[in-house]
Amino acid sequence: MRILIVDDEAPARARLVALLEELPGDFRLAGTAATGAEALAACRHGGVDLVLLDIRMPGMDGLAAARELAAMPAPPAVIFTTAYGEHALAAFDANAVDYLLKPIRRSRLEAALQRACRPTRAQLEALALTESDAGPAISATFRGGLQRVPLADVLYLRADSKYVVVRHRGGELLVEDSLASFEERFPGRFRRIHRAALVTAAAVQGLARTADGRTVVTFHGLPDQVEVSRRHLAGVRAWLREP
Repeated sequence: MRILIVDDEAPARARLVALLEELPGDFRLAGTAATGAEALAACRHGGVDLVLLDIRMPGMDGLAAARELAAMPAPPAVIFTTAYGEHALAAFDANAVDYLLKPIRRSRLEAALQRACRPTRAQLEALALTESDAGPAISATFRGGLQRVPLADVLYLRADSKYVVVRHRGGELLVEDSLASFEERFPGRFRRIHRAALVTAAAVQGLARTADGRTVVTFHGLPDQVEVSRRHLAGVRAWLREP
């Protein structure tokens, strides 16, 4: 999750940057801004999933900036940060994920960011209603919302630390699942080629050898290569020879 920190006071920005660097998980600093206008400009350029947004700032305040952000085609999630508790109701009216009172504690910030990573009940219910019509899919939170990738567009899955990278035709998605859970949920859909990788059968073009002697899977219309482990190599070769 790429996070933009917005506060008109430099010490407050520096404290949030330091707290963010201490947190475990996929939380990355996308940049900092000192005004609401700077925040909007940064988000329009893309690459921001969530904004830690101060409310009281000169010029455009945080509430006004949040309303502008919400009108964007792919708005980032917003967590308000402020020293004043009287803005809480207005903050949630602006669809904020959370509301943090200064001085912000590390544990409170982490809890708010984890909350921003989880889909809401409404998002999950909406997904369940459309699943039968649209077909199976893999979903995850993205920029504060729920991104849904049709299973037919998934090319391969790769384990990365405690996450799984879902490589699809439009890019990548990061999900908090195990490879085994995908094998159980979609039996026969994926082929295990490595303890850290599954591939979609229809996407595979063949096998190739790299300059350092490794065997990799290649894909139709995609430059990516995924390594095949020695343990799985014989099975993968037999699978590719099947009519």
